[in-house]
Amino acid sequence: MRKNIVAGNWKMNKSLQEGVAFAKDLEAALAGRTLKCDVIIGTPFIHLAGVASSTKLGVAAQNCADKASGAYTGEVSAAMVASTGAKYVILGHSERRTYYGETDAILKGKVLLALANGLSPIFCIGETKDEREKNVHFDVVKKQTVDALFELSAEDFSKIIIAYEPVWAIGTGLTATSAQAQEMHAYIRQIIADKYGKEVADNTSILYGGSANGGNAKELFACPDIDGGLIGGASLDVEKFIPVIEGF
Repeated sequence: MRKNIVAGNWKMNKSLQEGVAFAKDLEAALAGRTLKCDVIIGTPFIHLAGVASSTKLGVAAQNCADKASGAYTGEVSAAMVASTGAKYVILGHSERRTYYGETDAILKGKVLLALANGLSPIFCIGETKDEREKNVHFDVVKKQTVDALFELSAEDFSKIIIAYEPVWAIGTGLTATSAQAQEMHAYIRQIIADKYGKEVADNTSILYGGSANGGNAKELFACPDIDGGLIGGASLDVEKFIPVIEGF
């Protein structure tokens, strides 16, 4: 049975002290509630150890290196991430692809290193506005999935969480309609089934990201193939994040 997941992605926000305080405040605010999803927070690297040691919530890094170790000044390896107590790592976010030139080949290496170090990748895929308008959005999403993930064994693929994030909806205030999101999520699940079989596909959590918030989370999460969200701006404030979590 696949899991419902709401994961926050803080991006480059919050000091270490603010991040630790936020994690404690969020955990306190959720105490006593009956949650119908796992809650994960994706923090900057310098927050990982502090946040992981101060909360029982899931903790994710926002990236890791495509090298195991060595003379790579400024990089943070998957092993380093795992050593902090974090259990997840966000890989392939469109901002990493766009601003830092991350390719499917680079991401393939990152996924392998993450898995080798016991981390569950939250793997991001999604099309730009231009690609959707040209009606190649399905092709784009399929290529991103196949090229980075489809050489994995079924056992390793089962550790992947997919996050579909239409690039045109990230930080723009635009959101895919529930019908658009469901259509793409169902398509992603089908290409997984075509490769790994129905059981693996049915057990894969596929999250929606792209200006999801407390106002639209319930409608999005009610779709049969949407298993939660990767949340940006709304995850930076406890009072805004909780209504997303309560979307289930």
